[in-house]
Amino acid sequence: MDLKLDPSRDDLPLMANTNHILVKHYVLDLNVDFESQIIEGSIVLFFESGNRFEKQSGSTKETCQSESSEACRFRMPEPCHSPGTDTRTFSPKTGYNDFAICVKGEKDTSGKDGNHDNPEQACGISSSTYCCDTGNHRNEEFLLVLDCCDLSVLKVEEVDVAAVPGIEKFTKSPKLTVVSEELRNQIVHELVTLPADRWREQLDYYAGCSQAPGCGDLLFDTDTWSLQIRKTGTQTATDFPHAIRIWYSTKPQGRSVTWTSDQSGRPCVYTIGSPINNRALFPCQEPPVAMSTWQATVRAAASFVVLMSGENSAKPTQLQEGCTSWHYYVTMPMPASTFTIAVGSWTEMKPELCSSKDLAAERSLSPSETDSRYVGICGHVEYPCRFQNLSATTQEIIPHRVFAPLCLQDACQETLLHLIPPCLSAAHSVLGTHPFSRLDILIVPANFPSLGMASPHIIFLSQSVLTGTSHLCGTRLCHEIAHAWFGLAIGARDWTEEWLSEGFATHLEDVFWAAAQQLAPHEAQEQQELKACLRWLRLQDEVRNSPQEMQVLRPNKEKTGHVSDSGSSVIKHGLNPEKVFMQVHYLKGYFLLRFLAQRLGDETYFAFLRKFVHTFHGQLILSQDFLQLLLENIPEEKRLGLSVENIFRDWLESSGIPQPLQRERQAGAECGLARQVSAEVEKWIRVNRRPRKRKRREAEEVFEKLLPDQLILLLEHLLEQKTLTARTLHSLEKTYHLPQQDAEVRHRWCELIVKHKYTKAYKDVERFLQEDQNVIHGITAWNKRRGRTKGLLWSSRI
Repeated sequence: MDLKLDPSRDDLPLMANTNHILVKHYVLDLNVDFESQIIEGSIVLFFESGNRFEKQSGSTKETCQSESSEACRFRMPEPCHSPGTDTRTFSPKTGYNDFAICVKGEKDTSGKDGNHDNPEQACGISSSTYCCDTGNHRNEEFLLVLDCCDLSVLKVEEVDVAAVPGIEKFTKSPKLTVVSEELRNQIVHELVTLPADRWREQLDYYAGCSQAPGCGDLLFDTDTWSLQIRKTGTQTATDFPHAIRIWYSTKPQGRSVTWTSDQSGRPCVYTIGSPINNRALFPCQEPPVAMSTWQATVRAAASFVVLMSGENSAKPTQLQEGCTSWHYYVTMPMPASTFTIAVGSWTEMKPELCSSKDLAAERSLSPSETDSRYVGICGHVEYPCRFQNLSATTQEIIPHRVFAPLCLQDACQETLLHLIPPCLSAAHSVLGTHPFSRLDILIVPANFPSLGMASPHIIFLSQSVLTGTSHLCGTRLCHEIAHAWFGLAIGARDWTEEWLSEGFATHLEDVFWAAAQQLAPHEAQEQQELKACLRWLRLQDEVRNSPQEMQVLRPNKEKTGHVSDSGSSVIKHGLNPEKVFMQVHYLKGYFLLRFLAQRLGDETYFAFLRKFVHTFHGQLILSQDFLQLLLENIPEEKRLGLSVENIFRDWLESSGIPQPLQRERQAGAECGLARQVSAEVEKWIRVNRRPRKRKRREAEEVFEKLLPDQLILLLEHLLEQKTLTARTLHSLEKTYHLPQQDAEVRHRWCELIVKHKYTKAYKDVERFLQEDQNVIHGITAWNKRRGRTKGLLWSSRI
């Protein structure tokens, strides 16, 4: 694969050479300094050479031109005072500046663009060379490539895991007298391959190894997108040190973290998950095939709460005065891109009343601590899996906590807290076993660029979901809960197949929300048909006003999932700023799944979905994995010409509206809720046409009470009207109490205000811009694409 990266392109490079060596576990030891807006410390990476996704035929070794030692000068630290062997002693106030000047020839190369080095000057190697295999290739040294951006790497060293007390149990020797590279790698191999029932012992030894002394500095260099590491004389991945420690610090402008203030004006920081995932938080292997576990210790001032992707509900440990430490871990291997952290002055929100059902859920044990009775065989690598645990499979409501700034306590009590148990229970009733043992929910700062984001064990929600009725909060919560199965427990092997996460979550949010509300079947169907109507309008807008190449769900076609021999790849349009505001993967994916559910019937479809989840949880998939299993489970009489190939052609590999969807929408009649909206629209058009002075006998229009989604549809239709008078807009505002509605409704209301220059309500626009997302960039993107105000203020990203 040719990966000559052009800075003007919008593809996102994944540089890590995962086909040669894989990170199996990360140990992070970090300090959060709000004064400097830097996270710094160390990360220890434990490796295994090889990759189970490696190509079965041909060599995984690429050829690359040898670079002279003069052309490629990897930095080698000179003898100096080390930060110490105990990584927990490294603080922002000690050791950092002393160590930073010990790198030979090191200069502060951080520019305004946030990159550590100029890629053309870093070491004289073209960017494509970093993707070369540097396995056993003549006399060349093995080059470890990690994904890294916007980081200051201070030192890289091999870890002497043989120095850990009791570690000899992982060797064949009763005493470790002669320690070699081979012995250290053998220890790491035995450690990373421990059986799942020894997970706690494994974590303890990982922690011990992470604090072991260094046993030799490694050569390293950085470019825009990667960190490259060598050990002199090491020519293969097998011989490369399998435990290394990297000392580093983030940069305030790093694109993986956001430093800001919460709604109470207190400083906080959180990861944003896109567009470059976690490579500006820690050096890592970003490709999804690099499934790993992790544990992290994070220190911050005592007034801060640290939340993270972790199986344990961490509590703070007091260190010195004014400083606390938080520790989290996971035992389920997942891509590094799913790691999330948030540090701030959060307050835990407790429900005013706690039902016996909730208490029973809180008393339930985590999968690692319950009995080990198995209920089925799983297809993933071994780990303490909840799907194999009988107690976990019957747990409808997992333990959960809610955090937010104190000033949002009342809003959380009124809107969010009572929704969590029924939404979790609804998800369990549809899909079965919750993949994760617990859940934290955090209300993030107002500048969070979406309505929500799901990560293992933690969900970020925008404050925008707390206003109005519970409808927006409930549907968004259900969407993020759905990602526990689709997007996290089951991930896409190729990130371009975003629909495998977003399409499923969009489809399932309606199903979960109907179950959470305990709607009768006909009511659930009406609500879902109304949602389909809204999404149909949105998809038509998306297709009319976006580039065709951005409308394709499977842009790599038959090359989907392919990587270079080293394991590196690029994600098409991954850095395109316009993609952030597009919903085509949500909408076309949703309509495809809706089409399949209608073809099979709900009972057959959801029975299959539970089978699919049980078959593929803990694994990475491509579209054909889902579609092939689906077609195998469809009775012959229901296939009616369906095949993987024609679904690819009609739905995933073409721009525009899929033909089957076009035919369905043209043939289908409006649902009852949509017809009711159409009748209300006609009333408002009549009101708008009336002269200021009406005849005395003319009857007043009587308007029906509308559901939130009906209000959205009503305002969407009224946005199509060329002119609405100030009198009509005032009447709309008064009839539906629009400034008090949820954010989705107020978004359309603000569009009407702006379009018709309704100056009396400009305060509502000002409030929306201040409280409901940092949408300045969204305004620019939508206006550029659509040429009008419609859609101007909103992007419902996950």
